[in-house]
Amino acid sequence: MPTLPENPFLTLTENSKRVLERRYLKRDERGHLLEKPEEMFHRVATFMATGEGVLETGQNQEEWAETYYEMMTRLEFLPNSPTLMNAGRELGQLAACFVLPVEDSLEGIFESVKHAALIHKSGGGTGFSFSRLRPKESVVQSTQGVSSGPISFMSVFDAATDTIKQGGTRRGANMGILRVDHPDILEFIECKESGDTLNNFNISVALTEDFFKAVEEGGQYDLISPRNGQKVDSLPAREVFWRIVKGAWKNGDPGVVFLDRLNADNPTPDVGEYESTNPCGEQPLLPYESCNLGSLNVSKFVHPQTREVDWDRLKVRVHQAVRFLDNVIALNNYPLAQIQEITERNRKIGLGIMGFADYLILREIPYGSAASFEEGDRLMKFIQDESKKASADLAIERGPFVDFEKSIWPGQGYPPLRNATTTTVAPTGTISIIAGCSSGIEPLFGICYWRNVMDNDRLVEVHPIFKSRALEEGFYSEKLLSRVAAGEALHEIEGIPEKVADLFVTTRDLSPEQHVRMQAAFQKHTDNAVSKTINFHHEAKLEDVADAYLLSHRLGCKGITIYRDGSRAFQVLNHGLEDSGASASQWASLPVYGGCDLSRIWSGDTEKEPVV
Repeated sequence: MPTLPENPFLTLTENSKRVLERRYLKRDERGHLLEKPEEMFHRVATFMATGEGVLETGQNQEEWAETYYEMMTRLEFLPNSPTLMNAGRELGQLAACFVLPVEDSLEGIFESVKHAALIHKSGGGTGFSFSRLRPKESVVQSTQGVSSGPISFMSVFDAATDTIKQGGTRRGANMGILRVDHPDILEFIECKESGDTLNNFNISVALTEDFFKAVEEGGQYDLISPRNGQKVDSLPAREVFWRIVKGAWKNGDPGVVFLDRLNADNPTPDVGEYESTNPCGEQPLLPYESCNLGSLNVSKFVHPQTREVDWDRLKVRVHQAVRFLDNVIALNNYPLAQIQEITERNRKIGLGIMGFADYLILREIPYGSAASFEEGDRLMKFIQDESKKASADLAIERGPFVDFEKSIWPGQGYPPLRNATTTTVAPTGTISIIAGCSSGIEPLFGICYWRNVMDNDRLVEVHPIFKSRALEEGFYSEKLLSRVAAGEALHEIEGIPEKVADLFVTTRDLSPEQHVRMQAAFQKHTDNAVSKTINFHHEAKLEDVADAYLLSHRLGCKGITIYRDGSRAFQVLNHGLEDSGASASQWASLPVYGGCDLSRIWSGDTEKEPVV
């Protein structure tokens, strides 16, 4: 590879460099680095531009390589991690998200285990629905034995994942989903209660509209055998709901996905139904589908002096990013033929954002205010609209996705589109570290904190905009930062101007309702789903969690993941909190069914604006 000239636009933090060196940059057999960060971006850009030749577009590959290199080195757009790791390298697997079916047979189950292993080896994450599996103690006709049920087979997937390191760079990640009307749902809800099982799984309950209706009315709902579709039992809906809430309060599991809502927005219902999502829940996919994601660092599009958004430049980058992600589909080295076939038919991409909290600070809009929800709505609508225009332009140049005529889009007045979906809001965990910005649409976790990444490495983080503002306005000091890192609120620290304290809103300053409303603002203009953690203070009550679940459903979200601070012994982001969660005695004393006050959500007052 020729020596690259020094890139004047690439400004990486020490943490960015550390993450790149540990996970992304090429190494030789002895572990010595073979490339620098700018060489990695050049490798990815050059390879992505070869898509123009593969697709026979007639476009100049060198010009597109320069464009892709510029947008990445300016840290305005980054693709998902497998693309950065594997583009232009032997492995060549570029997608992050996969969903595999799990059929109700021993052969089908272990075929899925094998397929998952191949995906994890290539750097991807997998989602599974175990809802097709017969319940525990069902008779197996071929042997006259009894089935051990879906949760026992999840353990097989978990053990297989544990032995494989994704592409040598990432641990395997799985999503396990079970329908709320599966007969083994109570066992599933509590399968991660101990905290030492299924550690390679996130789990979510797939909630149906019939279940929500039963919760609202306080009645029973039916459990359905996946073998024949017949009712086998019924349960009180509110008690099951409360068990879900109780588990999430304890350690964040299970989350929930709103299955009927996912399928209502399924762009190709004639091709198949959604059963599961990727590991972080933001990407529903049909069986064997994959999706490649990318994120715009929206903080880069705010003028630092005028505070105005450069909508014209953002539009250009949206169109370029859509083209980049469509090229990924053409160039990907798929781990399975079934995945390649359906991915190339529907060509789903997921363009999202990161740096939104930084964007709001630069715009001088407090996160969690009514103005911040309006800003999120406006920003995502712009990206959604422009991504659809970009996909339509590509359809003229390259042809629409194969199943376009069978999709929902013609009936909604859209011209032919190249991609069945164009938008997803991902968590952007490590790529936001590379970009040096806040993650996804999350608020700032803190102004100064430490982060666990990569085999328990600790990265100390001080928010750069806060530090810059403190230096400019003359209130910066190491003593002040140490007080912030210790968890003191900005408003309580003498010397920090009130307007600064008001602007630098952190997760701890926000109510769960404000978190949910922000997720809903983005979901309104997102094809797929939105990754957003609904954070709770350590002292939050079960009723608070219940309210968040119900509000998220009412406001149009497609699922919800909650996390109560300190409820796990290990967490990625940390303040100075030492208590790892509720004690055994506290947990044992919680009611099985709390009779949560549903009137707080269903009283019709959900349009009330929260106050920061």
